[in-house]
Amino acid sequence: MDLKAENSNPWRACVLTLFPEMFPGPLGVSLAGQGLADGLWSLETVDIRNFASDKHRSVDDAPFGGGPGMVMRPDIVDAAIGSVREETENLPFVYLSPRGRPLDQTRVRELVEGPGVVALCGRFEGLDQRVLDAHELEEISLGDFVLSGGEPAALALIDACVRLLPGVVGSEESLAEESFERGLLEYPHYTRPQVWRDRPVPEVLVSGHHEKINAWRRAEAERITKERRPDLWRRYEKRAG
Repeated sequence: MDLKAENSNPWRACVLTLFPEMFPGPLGVSLAGQGLADGLWSLETVDIRNFASDKHRSVDDAPFGGGPGMVMRPDIVDAAIGSVREETENLPFVYLSPRGRPLDQTRVRELVEGPGVVALCGRFEGLDQRVLDAHELEEISLGDFVLSGGEPAALALIDACVRLLPGVVGSEESLAEESFERGLLEYPHYTRPQVWRDRPVPEVLVSGHHEKINAWRRAEAERITKERRPDLWRRYEKRAG
C-alpha cells in the first residue's frame, strides 16, 4: 500500500522556534521517523529570528520593571505567528511554558483527533505577555520544572501525538494498555529469561490463564497508581464510583 497516497492530508506539526536545527531530531528516527517518511504526518519549522529587523537579528530585550534575563519581543514573535496564521488557522496554537496547563493523555488525544498543532517555543525568560493575550495562545507545560527552552517540550508533545496516529504504532491494543489510557499507570512487564539473577517472573504470567493474568495486571496497575500517583488514584476512584 502506498501510505503517502493514502494520506493526502496528514496530521501536521508546525514549530516556531529560534533553533529549527533541533527538528526533527528524535522525531526523525524510529516509529515517528518512519511515519514521517511514509507521509503519515508532516513537520515544518519557522525560524523566528528571520523576522528580526536589525543586523544582529535580535529577538529579545530587557524586561520592563527590571529583573534578570531577557524577554522575547512581541513584534518579532507576532510577525512569525502572522507568517503561518492564514495557512494554519484550523490548527490549535500552543505555547510551551512551565506555567501552562499540564499536558495529559486526554489533551494529547484531542490534538490527535484534529488536523495537527502549531507549537511556539519560548526562550530566555519567556515571551511578552501581550502576544499570548493578542493571539489567545494555549499554554501547555510538561511538568513542574524548567527547561532551557520550549523545543524539548515541543518534541515531547509532538511525539506523544504522532505515536497515536493510525499506522505509526503497529498494535492499537498495545496503546490501549499504556499508562494513563484507563486512568491508571501501567502494570509491570516481564520477558525471557524466566529467572534472572534469582528473580523469577510472577507465576501467574506463565500460567496461561488469561483471566487471572488480566486480573493480576489490573491489580498491579491499581497498586502502582495508588502508591506513586495519589492524584491519579483519586480521580480514578471518583470515576469508578
